[in-house]
Amino acid sequence: MKCISSLIYVVTSFWILSLAAGCKERQAVFAQQPQRADPAPTTQGPADWPFFRGNALQDGQSPEVLPDHLEVLWKVTTGKQGIEGTAAIVDGVVYLGSFDKNIYAFDLKTGDVKWKFPAGPFKGSAAVRNGKVYIGDEDGKFFCIQAENGRKLWQFDTDSQFSAGASFAGERILIGCEDENLYCLDDSGKKLWQFNVPGGPVLASPAVVQGQTFLAGCDSKLHMIDVKTGQESAAVDIEGQTGCTPAVRGEVLYLGTQSNQVLAIDTKKKEVAWTFEPPSRQQPFNASAAVTDKFVIIGNQNKRLYALDRHTGKQAWIFVTEGQVDSSAVISGQRVYVGSMDGNLYVIDLNKGTEIQKIDLGSPIVASPAVSNSRLVIGTTNGAVYCLGKK
Repeated sequence: MKCISSLIYVVTSFWILSLAAGCKERQAVFAQQPQRADPAPTTQGPADWPFFRGNALQDGQSPEVLPDHLEVLWKVTTGKQGIEGTAAIVDGVVYLGSFDKNIYAFDLKTGDVKWKFPAGPFKGSAAVRNGKVYIGDEDGKFFCIQAENGRKLWQFDTDSQFSAGASFAGERILIGCEDENLYCLDDSGKKLWQFNVPGGPVLASPAVVQGQTFLAGCDSKLHMIDVKTGQESAAVDIEGQTGCTPAVRGEVLYLGTQSNQVLAIDTKKKEVAWTFEPPSRQQPFNASAAVTDKFVIIGNQNKRLYALDRHTGKQAWIFVTEGQVDSSAVISGQRVYVGSMDGNLYVIDLNKGTEIQKIDLGSPIVASPAVSNSRLVIGTTNGAVYCLGKK
């Protein structure tokens, strides 16, 4: 049975979502934990983007700094069926699935197609590791593909579709499925264990930290699962369903819900540290958060992008677009990059929340940016793939 966070996609149309009941605001004092240091930005040199949110913490940060002014370097159209997954970029190659039933490998410099692999429609994001591409399709097949030539190495079959991107824990592969399960596979495609999240599909990519994976879904709980055994160590009530991928920083995890809330969850204490809820225009948070030492950046279907103080949950600034913000923001240097259903890619000052640049990509944007080698890659719902940087 599909939960209310299941999405019904019609080509070039907006998402239609049921709104879960709102919950009263809670505020808690947030004890600051030891944190992972910010990656030092670099102006040159490639930095791979192998996952949906860039790394295993799913924090949406790039270690690079993009050019001051972005220009379209190349554009490729995969078909009118649309793109909603986020690109993976490794060793100068872009891997991206499309609703035209192909996963593509593009040359990052030129946009030339190196290969394409046909299967079912691809909604989720690709993940890349050790020369292999991992991605699931809407026909319920999860593929391992040779990154160099697009040759299939193996596939894992289910009775439902894959909308989430894969994550890795050591040699293990983690992938959520719309049959209400999180699967753990070895690198031959053999199932090691599965964890059931009752109530609806698993739409989020799991975050992985120190042998634990964190997964939220349609049962209104955040599950903490031992990667080795597949056993749950704890479950935290988040009072709302979610399809958002959790972002982790230090011992705190951040995610939005269908109940118009953003939560900070202390993974050590196994409790909610703070809750933010917009006071007006209540809509679901479908986008995943980007997190720095100072801010949590997250978009809402009320056409707004919010910056929250990471320690208190208090609002720092709001940026208003002309469409729903289902694209998950990416932070590069002191700037935020995010797409909107109004067809624009926005570049926003991280500290002030002011617009630096607005780029019309001609079609609603659900996909999230991927950053590598001083370039940004993003797809649109009309099937176009854009690479932006400095000419």
